Amino acid sequence: MTHKLLNHRAEGPPTAPPLLLGPSLGTSYAIWDKVAPELSITHRVVRWDLPGHGGSPADLIGPGATVAELAGLVLALADSLGIERFAYAGVSLGGAVGLHLAVHHSERISSLAVICASAHFSGAKPWQERAELVRREGLGTLAATADSRWFTPGFTVPELVADHRNADPGAYAACCDALAAFDIRDRLTSIAVPTLLIAGREDPATPPAHLREITDAVPGAALVEIPGASHLAPAQCPEAVLTALRAHFSGVARRGMEVRRQVLGDEHVDRAQARQTPFTARFQDFISRYAWGEIWTDPTLSRRERSMITLTALVAHGHYDELAMHVRAARRNGLTPEEIGAVLLQTAVYCGVPAANSAFAVAQRVLAEEDAEGA
Repeated sequence: MTHKLLNHRAEGPPTAPPLLLGPSLGTSYAIWDKVAPELSITHRVVRWDLPGHGGSPADLIGPGATVAELAGLVLALADSLGIERFAYAGVSLGGAVGLHLAVHHSERISSLAVICASAHFSGAKPWQERAELVRREGLGTLAATADSRWFTPGFTVPELVADHRNADPGAYAACCDALAAFDIRDRLTSIAVPTLLIAGREDPATPPAHLREITDAVPGAALVEIPGASHLAPAQCPEAVLTALRAHFSGVARRGMEVRRQVLGDEHVDRAQARQTPFTARFQDFISRYAWGEIWTDPTLSRRERSMITLTALVAHGHYDELAMHVRAARRNGLTPEEIGAVLLQTAVYCGVPAANSAFAVAQRVLAEEDAEGA
């Protein structure tokens, strides 16, 4: 007997690490059109359609469906493709599927990204009412308001609105039943895979607070908020979503944060993280990926050598606050006070005596503070 599978599209090298992408309610895998091709450069990307959406059969689920059933359909699809363990990203209902997989099938998930989703979707009643409406009247009324629910004013993706209008009402209502019953808040702390949350700053359906709730509960989770994005962030702000997903699934950001802590110390990094705001979040992510995840991890130069170069560059440009931080980092990287002094003396020749004079004052203060702390 042949079992029906979710409709899907596979892109990228068959031997690359697999990455499954889940859609939101009312859309097809076209929600990933501006993101999946780029991700497929480094991954075997498989994006799928919900039952009754896009090309998936409507009878894969029925009334009273659950997110667990949808997750089972995703696992059946992965099994059919010979994919044992995979990275996963999902939007809204697709994100809920990812949370369920991470909690109940953690052996199958290597890393997780949850986009514009929630651990509870504001309770059962609104979804029960929507399911009743769709079963009674079809999807025309809802599709007419899709833009206001999905995008900021003046933005639309006609193909996705058409997907909404053309979805099977019964399957759509069953997906509403699944959202109504979904509440995984009490299990979030058990998620052990690397987890990224992406929120649309203008999202009325799953506001950033819903993503922050998940971030606060999942150990080691990270949150990115995208300004100007509403509920379907991959369709409205694909470049920002792509940047975040690339960093998360490549591991560069995580490795970068590890190195940043090793060089600068937990206390400094914790302070920087505590001061982070939505305005500075992308800059902090940039630092972790680029400076620490790519440059400081390059084995061509030792960390001692990198500290010497960094001290010289900071003196040359007069960045004395940063210099103080990197004098401490140089000590952590194994330079003695005498070696730091020799580096600064070298800067007197090539960067100028006034610059070196200021640098010696900064370094002397930092080294004195370290001596006092060690006493």
